[in-house]
Amino acid sequence: MITHAPDVVIVGAGTAGCYAAATAADAGLDVVVVDRKSAAEAGHIACGDALKGADAFPEAIPESQIQTAFTNTGVDHGRFEIPSEDTVLEIPVPGELAVIDRDEFGRQIIAGAEAAGAEFQYDTVVGDVLQADDGTVVGVEGVRKGDPVTYEAEVTIDAAGALSVLQDVTDLSGTTFDTNVSYSQFCSAYREIVEVEEPVPWDDALVFRPTERAAGYLWYFPRTKTTINAGLGFQMTEDPMHLVEDLKRDLRTRPEFRKAEVVDKLGAALPTRRPYDSAVAPGLVAVGDAAGHVNPTTGGGIAGAAYAGQFAAEEIVRALGEGDVSEAGLWRYNERVMEKFGGRYAGLDVYNVLSTAVEVDDLMGLLAALPGEKIADALYGEANFGLRLKAQVTMKSLKYWRTVLNFYRARRLSDRLVDQYDRYPRRPGALGGWQAARDELMNQVYDAVGADPKY
Repeated sequence: MITHAPDVVIVGAGTAGCYAAATAADAGLDVVVVDRKSAAEAGHIACGDALKGADAFPEAIPESQIQTAFTNTGVDHGRFEIPSEDTVLEIPVPGELAVIDRDEFGRQIIAGAEAAGAEFQYDTVVGDVLQADDGTVVGVEGVRKGDPVTYEAEVTIDAAGALSVLQDVTDLSGTTFDTNVSYSQFCSAYREIVEVEEPVPWDDALVFRPTERAAGYLWYFPRTKTTINAGLGFQMTEDPMHLVEDLKRDLRTRPEFRKAEVVDKLGAALPTRRPYDSAVAPGLVAVGDAAGHVNPTTGGGIAGAAYAGQFAAEEIVRALGEGDVSEAGLWRYNERVMEKFGGRYAGLDVYNVLSTAVEVDDLMGLLAALPGEKIADALYGEANFGLRLKAQVTMKSLKYWRTVLNFYRARRLSDRLVDQYDRYPRRPGALGGWQAARDELMNQVYDAVGADPKY
């Protein structure tokens, strides 16, 4: 058996893993990133390709390194198609937005992490963790190109994506690490990269279209005027959809895609849940999709993963310098995630909960009645569904009054939930009390909108 002994081993060469690797290596740590894919396939990840906050990325990998992946920076709004209402909503998107070539982005962030000094080892399938007698994670075991391999490390970073196997094989009892995780809190998605003959008329927009069932959606994101990321996803609380067949059926109905050529296809699972309450255990830190670092209403997770990777590495560097990789020694990472985006994402999760309790026709009818800017605000955590707006929308569409009321209730509870995340504890021992107060707010959410408990 081959044994490696880096300071930090990172499982997964996605966004979070690469930004963590670049940050830790730049600080002088010996870093090894392992990935199950080949060197040629590494970075090839199923993604919608839309990037919010493109102008404010962490600096662990220089912006100049990833600029070649930004293929469409002219997108400034969402186009929400509602066939049942014969309506198209133009929804402004606040902040910088871009559509990227995710394959190119993946290659460039790997190159950036390598330039910082990280080593990448491909064709490596990790199947188990190493734990000391006190439960501290001290590395991982796997198979590389058919041969057993061990990585003994001071800290292990789980960047292995949604429903990571590392969390299944690690004994997390007695830790604060979030284990309240189930498949129903995730979304299953499939996407194709499609080349069309003529420029699409909506190359400056992200196009969304509901499916015939609640919690299902289609998207069309223009990488360029003639290269489109076309995808379909559904919440795993629902019965499975025939993703490939349903997507192709919709593509056939759109004149833009006549004689289109599919040049790439890929599926994946992604979190549509709140961030983990704690993503640290002794010697272990989870980042990106492996810790639920995704906007649960849009599925957007690139920027959050980048920041999570950088925060994790910075706190690991500090913890190793202090000789303390316990939960308390790594805890500041949790705090920084919640401060940067975790609390906001948890507030947005209320709308994901609401969507499971609303009939699709009612939801589409309400969206058709809402001003586009209010929908945008809701998606990005800034909406104010006040009584005046509720009255205006109700007058426009009386039959949706109950759904309007549920949105209003959800907004108020979402605000209270964000306030609770502003009080995220500063030490592991206080997490239980904080969780109890948060869970009481979530019970009020379920009661207010008529949804089944999600957690």
